[in-house]
Amino acid sequence: MLRQWYERLTVVPLFIEPGSPWENEYAESFNGKLLDELLNGELFYTLHEAEVIVEGWRQRYNRHRPHSALGYRPPAPETRTFAPISLSA
Repeated sequence: MLRQWYERLTVVPLFIEPGSPWENEYAESFNGKLLDELLNGELFYTLHEAEVIVEGWRQRYNRHRPHSALGYRPPAPETRTFAPISLSA
């Protein structure tokens, strides 16, 4: 059914071959880091344990790790807000 619809529209679907980093370099890079930095070094005994450990890694990956393209700054540093200072006395 889907192939017939494609033929009527005279289009062809595009596929990304598994393991082709030149076709989807961002996902492949992330998957490699996830495997190297987390999954290859952990053994999860419960789903809850996996959720906690993966969330900690995700926070470090997104907020704390230095990124070469950003001048070795973290991708999304945490921000802090402060209460305004009252200048009236």
